[in-house]
Formats: sequence, C-alpha cells, structure tokens
Amino acid sequence: MNPTGNALPPSAGDPGTPAGATPALSRLLGLTADAVAAVRAGQSLTAALARCPNDVRPGVQSLSFHVLRRLGQALAARVVLVPKAPPKAVDALLLSALALLWPDGQAPYADHTLVDQAVTAARQRHPASASFINAVLRRFLRERSAVVEVAQGTPSARHNHPQWWIERLQADWPEQWPALLEANDLRPPMTLRVNARHGSVAQYLQRLAGAGLSARPVGEHGVLLDAPCPVQRLPGFADGDVSVQDESAQRAAPLLLAGAALPPGARVLDACAAPGGKTAHLLELADLDVLALDQDALRLARVQETLDRLHLSATLCAGDAGEPADWWDGRPFDAILLDAPCSASGIVRRHPDVRWLRRASDISALAALQARLLAAVWPLLKSGGRLLYCTCSVFKAEGQDQIDVFLQRNMDARFAEQPLSPGHLLPLADNGSAGNSAENAVPADGFFYALLIKN
Repeated sequence: MNPTGNALPPSAGDPGTPAGATPALSRLLGLTADAVAAVRAGQSLTAALARCPNDVRPGVQSLSFHVLRRLGQALAARVVLVPKAPPKAVDALLLSALALLWPDGQAPYADHTLVDQAVTAARQRHPASASFINAVLRRFLRERSAVVEVAQGTPSARHNHPQWWIERLQADWPEQWPALLEANDLRPPMTLRVNARHGSVAQYLQRLAGAGLSARPVGEHGVLLDAPCPVQRLPGFADGDVSVQDESAQRAAPLLLAGAALPPGARVLDACAAPGGKTAHLLELADLDVLALDQDALRLARVQETLDRLHLSATLCAGDAGEPADWWDGRPFDAILLDAPCSASGIVRRHPDVRWLRRASDISALAALQARLLAAVWPLLKSGGRLLYCTCSVFKAEGQDQIDVFLQRNMDARFAEQPLSPGHLLPLADNGSAGNSAENAVPADGFFYALLIKN
C-alpha cells in the first residue's frame, strides 16, 4: 500500500507555461526540488505531484523519479561537498541537481545545461543562494570522480537505500539482496489485465497490434506492453475492456477463486479494497456478491470509479476491517481477500519515494496492524471457506513470518492444498511468474500470497 501524505502547495509566484510552449528546465527543476523536499519532510511523492501544475506534471514526475532513485548518492556527495546542510529548500534543489549530474550514463541533460538551469532556478526561488548553488555544482563537475569515489564508500549511497532497509534485506534474503536493491532502481513494466467478460487475451493482442502497440501475453489474463503508453492509447480502456495492473497483483483473484469453485452469488469480502483493482478482477472472473471495504472513504470512491468503468457492481462500505462490529451483518463469508496495508517494499520501482518515507520502526507497527486485521476477519469466514492474505512487500515480517505466527495461533487454519500458496514473489526475473522464461523474463512486482482454508 502506497504511503500517503499531505499535498504540496503550489510554488509561490509560479507563472505557469503558456499553452503549446515547452516548460523551461529551470521551472521543472524548481518543482522537482519541491517534490523532493516534500518527500524528505515525510509526504508522499504522489501527493506532491497531485498539486503540481498539469502542464509540467509529466516532466516533474520523470525528474523526481530519477532523483529519488539516486538520492542516497546525492546525499553522500552533498556531505562531501558541503558538510553542513543548507536550508531545506536550497538543499532539495542542490540534491536534485547532484542526482541528475551523477555519472551513470543516464543523465537526461548535458552537464552545462543542468548547472545553468539549476542556477536559474535558484535565482528565481532563492536569490541569495544562487552563487552557492553555482559554486557547489561546478566543484562537483571538476572533482566528480573523487567525490563519487568517497560517496560510494557508504552502503546507503552505493545502493541508494537507507541502511536499515539494506540490513533487513540482507537478513531476509542473504543471496538475493543485492539484486533486490538493484531492481528497485529499474523502470517498471506496464502490464495490462484483460477483462475476461469482454474478450480474450489473444483478441486484445490483435487490437493492440492494430493500434500500433506491440505486446505479449503474461499470466492468465495479462498483457505486457513492450513500451509504456498513456492509457488513452489503449483500445477499449474507457469501455472497461482492459485495466493497468501488474502481473503479481493479477494473481490475487485467480488464487482466491481456484480449487473448489465458489457458487454463483457467493459472499466475498475484499477487506482493504482501494483502489479496486483486485475487487474488479474478482468480478470479471465470477458472479459474486462482493463487499468492498476500505477505511478511507475517499479511496473507496476510486473503487467505485473503477467498477463503473468496467461495468461491474459491488457493495461498497467505509469501515475498519479490524472492527467488524461496526459494519458486519453477521452473515459469514465464503471467501475473504485481505490485501493488508504494508511497507510497499515490493513496489519501490513504481514508488521510489517509499524507501525514503519508511522508517525501521514502521515494519513492526505494520506487522502488528496486519496481525490485528487477520485476527479480526478470520472469524467472519465460514467453515470450509478460504482466505487469501497478501501484501506488496518483500519483507518476511509482513509475509511468511506473519502467516507462521497466525497458523500457530489458529488451529482451525491450514494452507490450501490446491492451489499451493506462492509465498514470497520477489521482483526478479525468476519470481515464479507464469509465462516468463529465461529468454524473455520481465520481473513482476514483489508480493506475498498465502491461501488459507478454515477447517
């Protein structure tokens, strides 16, 4: 689950960009610095970008992703160049420029252009700091090799993750941790879920080809685009023929529905439903009486929007899954999907701010919340019913460790024999994704799945 935060206010005095004009890089850098400052203050990048002017939001998002994927390096370099941190707003602009100047072959602009435009942004926003920004960036270019070598001496800079995150991955995944950290800095693929009520994967691949978009099938209902594109280009998107959903997330609905078939009209609880992708997938695959529950009424509105676009219906309810007395009518459910709030450590490549927003103490707090939700919804399941617990996390405290403790405490719970629970799916090429081969494997997101049966 992606972290949330307060929205970022518009920059003071931002005049905007005239229609049809290309926004100045200095303006993009200033707004990127605003977003980086918001993340460092504990706000989410999603919230920051939501308040970014529409005409520059795509450019600011691209630059912000680039910066946040290299923030550890930029922070270490800034410490070498300027041991005492400047004011937060100035520091955010400086860090953004350093990350964009990092010599990894992926710099989006020429060095001189970047420095010139960063200084221009400083003159516009922080006039007294313009000469300081200019001096630091030009020194970085002169001494870049030496500064980079010193900066890379710290693990948090070398891997662009907080030290505690690195240590947790080393403990959980002693062989895979370097690959996991590296994977978090890659650009994610764009995967689609074909609405089974509207057509087959093969038919939709033909429609994509007719629209000039190349793709291939993945999983049971998925299509992987060779290159991302705006959803407006997807044939039938507005009509509900297809949705954007990662391949790992697409495994939830088939897992819950596999094995003994649920009868038409079976009662299903989606306990943490927003934004509605898994709710919709369940309804695309079977005729169910679904209760989509979420504690956040605003996020629940997104579930309704998703269902409306896909021409599906469910009962929506705003409530805390951990407090059934406030919303449950006493009738047991045939199946429960608990997509629990988590660290989002499996989807960092989609949300590069997560690693900088989370704290080590968050993991134990989230694990406690997950345990509370499991304990609260398990009694709502009828005997012989099934519960699918999942998180988009690679941390074992939110996955296998959580389920091990639950099974020890609940003697009436057992793993389903068919299908077998996938357990942890790592965002690596060999994560068990259906349809992947050594030649064409594309890593899906990191997830954990456990399918339990109530005796």
